Amino acid sequence: MDKYRIVFFGTEAFSAPTLELLIKSNFEVVAVITKPDTLRGRGHKLEQPAVKKIALANNINVLQPNKVTEILPELSKMQPDIGVLVSYGWIIPQSVIDAFPEGIVNGHPSLLPKYRGPSPIESAITNGDRETGVSIMQLSREMDAGPVYLQEKSVLNGSETQSELYEKFAKRGAELLTGNLEKISRGELKPISQNDTDATYCRLLSKEDGILDPVLMTADECERKIRAYQVWPKTRLNFLGENLIVTRAKVLPNFAGDSWPDVIKCKDETTLQIVELVAPSGKKMKTADYLRGVRSL
Repeated sequence: MDKYRIVFFGTEAFSAPTLELLIKSNFEVVAVITKPDTLRGRGHKLEQPAVKKIALANNINVLQPNKVTEILPELSKMQPDIGVLVSYGWIIPQSVIDAFPEGIVNGHPSLLPKYRGPSPIESAITNGDRETGVSIMQLSREMDAGPVYLQEKSVLNGSETQSELYEKFAKRGAELLTGNLEKISRGELKPISQNDTDATYCRLLSKEDGILDPVLMTADECERKIRAYQVWPKTRLNFLGENLIVTRAKVLPNFAGDSWPDVIKCKDETTLQIVELVAPSGKKMKTADYLRGVRSL
């Protein structure tokens, strides 16, 4: 049997493991669709998306449209069998979905219909969920609303960070999607419609979302946000007169002391100990080391 001809849609680093597995598997990736290069860092240098680098290294055609419908003429020439989309970042219009005889398969890091949208991992951590997971679904025009082929649950222990879950679900999602893609293509794995009445949504995060406000937030809420926003948008706290990034903290139950400089009083008489932070110099350090430096000034 000829290899399935696949067009891959992806942009973020989360997309990369799926593309890498597709290239290694019994599929022919005929093109990679990704967002345009972006200016990054203080030097404002153009940065290529992770999947573009992988595609170029494997001599795969790369398209970077400013508008998704711009690829329709190219799709007609490529004649793909099926599309695969993971963390592309833009809504795919129906005209593009219809260009694929077997549709587009999407990997999403939540147990749909919970957390449709761009920040499901962060939402699961900040809300203190006890489980989350990965869904493999049929892409539809509505955001994350298509029928689901399969899901895999993952129990959370309450210590996971944003980066840990991104790495875990990027890898496991890639395995689930590529391992079942042939069954999906042959129609052996039938998708089940989501219950829209149970749907919840999450939104794109901004830098302002990372501000910690102990007056309005309990220690638990602050600690979960620190773990959830570890990489982006990061959590900031006014600490000893400085607006600092906090990278690790722990809740102190039944804490009665009031003279520890690394302990913050929070809503409902809860207390949070700042364990690790980024100093004004930009260096990440333990809070105890930072306090010693402040006292020595």
